[in-house]
Formats: sequence, C-alpha cells, structure tokens
Amino acid sequence: MGWVWLLLLLLTSCGRRAAIEEFDLKLYTPEYASGFEILGAEGWKSSIIRVFSPWQGAENAQMQLFVSRDGERAPRGFEGQVVEAGAQNIICLSSTHVAMLDALGEVSRVKGVSGIDYVTNDYVRRNADRIADIGFDRNIDYERIVAQRADVVLLYGINGASPMEQKLLELSLPFLYVGEYLEESPLGKAEWVVAVAELLDRREEGIACFEKLPQRYNALKEKVKACGEKRPRVMVNTPFGGQWFMPSTESYVARLIDDAGGEFVYTKNTSNRSVPIDMEEAYLLASEADVWINVGTLGSMEEFASQYPKFVRLPCIRKGRLFNCNRRMSAAGSNDYWESGVMRPDVVLSDLVEIFHPELQPVDEEEMYYYQRLK
Repeated sequence: MGWVWLLLLLLTSCGRRAAIEEFDLKLYTPEYASGFEILGAEGWKSSIIRVFSPWQGAENAQMQLFVSRDGERAPRGFEGQVVEAGAQNIICLSSTHVAMLDALGEVSRVKGVSGIDYVTNDYVRRNADRIADIGFDRNIDYERIVAQRADVVLLYGINGASPMEQKLLELSLPFLYVGEYLEESPLGKAEWVVAVAELLDRREEGIACFEKLPQRYNALKEKVKACGEKRPRVMVNTPFGGQWFMPSTESYVARLIDDAGGEFVYTKNTSNRSVPIDMEEAYLLASEADVWINVGTLGSMEEFASQYPKFVRLPCIRKGRLFNCNRRMSAAGSNDYWESGVMRPDVVLSDLVEIFHPELQPVDEEEMYYYQRLK
C-alpha cells in the first residue's frame, strides 16, 4: 500500500497553494518606470505582475496578473487575472505593444491588433492576412479575439478602465494593462518591455533588451551636458482637435528636450498632464523659440504656411528651424515615431541632439531616424 501513500502525497503537494502574503520577493523592480513591478515567492516558480495607476486619474488603483508556471495555482487571497507563462497568442490594443514584442524578437506572437492600418511594423504589415484586426473602442470584434485563441490581451486605459474589461472577464480571457504611455521618463516607457517579457516567460531576455538602452541614452545625455553650449529654446506642437495643448515641464517631451540640450519654452505647466493654451499665447511662445518641433501631421513648409500664415514671419520659421517627427510614415498614414520610438528612446534623443546641437553629432541631418526638417 506504499504506492497509495505516495500518490496521496503527490496529490497533496500538487494542490498546495501559497498565500498572497508570500509573494513578497522583488523579482524585478524598475529603475525608471513607476507603473509596474514583478513579484515572486520563496519556493515558487510563478510570479505576479502588479500594475500601479493603470490609467490617468487612477492614482490609488492597482491591478494584478498571476503568471502561472508548472501548473501552480494563484495564491489564496489573490484578486486579478491568471495567465499561463509563455503566452503564444497575444492581442495588442496599442501599436507600442507590437513594438515591445518586436524588440524581444517575438513579434510573431502578435495574433491581433486594434487598427492594422495604423501599425507600421513590417512583420504585421506582411502578415496582415493572418493577424486579426479586432476593431476600435466600443466596436471590438470579440469573435475574432476568440478565433485567434488569444492567451492574453494587452490593454490600456485613458481616463478610466478599458471598455473591453468586462467582456474579457466574461470570456475568461486574461488581460494586462500596459501603462507605458503614462510614464514621463523616456527610459521608463521602454522599461515596460520587461513586464511584457514576463508574459512570454522571457524575463531575462526582457531585462537584457532594456539594459542596453540606458547605457546609450545616458552616454549621449552626458555628452550634451558636458559641452556647455547655449541651449536653444524649443516650441512644440500645433492645434489638435481645435485646441493647442502644451505638455508639462515633467512630461516625456519636456524631458527629451532637456536631455538633448534644449530649453522648453512653456514653463507654466507643472502638472501631470497637458493643458490647452490660446492662439495668442502660442504665438508669443513661438516668437521666443529658436526651434520648433512636433508639428502634427505637417510635412512641408508650404503646408505650415497654408495652415498658420500668421506664424510664417517668426524667427525660427524664417531660419528654417521647423522639424517634425514624421520621417517614418506608412502609406496608410501611421507614424513609426509613436510605435517603435517608445522602444528606441536613445535614437529619438540622438535625432533631437542633431537638431539642437549638430556640432556634437558625427551624423548628417539627413540620417536622422524619426525627425526631418520641413522644407
């Protein structure tokens, strides 16, 4: 009868569950990102991805995803989603999620996207017949998600939870909020690749993928700082939806400008979001600028003059110091700056250094990757 006791022992050990309090090992604590961490427990192979403030205004909210390994069950007291490690079939609601999987060398795991025409990734474009376009906002095609045998859905929320959340719960489809767009640090945005890698059971590869970026980014940042050259004043944006929004001094854009050796012209906004300004204030700010970047969809000086004739006599425009981040556009109008640029902050910084301090760069202006001078 010894085999009976052995069988009972095995069954008992397989059914053993940890308590949520045991998951207190910091498997990965981001250095630059503030929106996630990865936790483990002594003697357990599974992990928990904990997401903080998953959308704007959710400062006190947390969400969790249990990444199960070797059949381990979620711990007692756990509230959240459960996914098997090594997810193969992934639905991406943002093109930045595609860029993260591509950076990991795992873009073939993308089985669905929201708006395939707005994805610039070469693999997705070449395999558009096999990758489901699941639609937008409240017009999501859940049948397509199910047909793709999705293991996990990568979500994002803007001013609240994704409208997809309840339906995914009904379908028992696990999801993870990827909040890289909320990060103000350029390197913090890219660091979310580690959270995505955890889903694939590729944490170490995710860490290795990310670790190269701070080295290159910070080396260029220090080179700019050491040169001590005059910092050009930088204007940003054009009206969007009838309003001219200006980012805060702590924003992603403002930090890039500062790291590239520029001085952001708008210092009033110290909040955690962009604020609208009127056309008169925008004109005054632009008149003080040495260079102007990120001008919406504009592709030429002619377009700029047609839409904003009042601004054409400003010093930075007369000197041809107008640049846009639209060098890499698809035929359908999608912009790779907003996709792969999230995973290549060092390249974005290099472009801006070329614009602000060309004397420091060994490359020609025409070799910029995301930016171009409007002519």
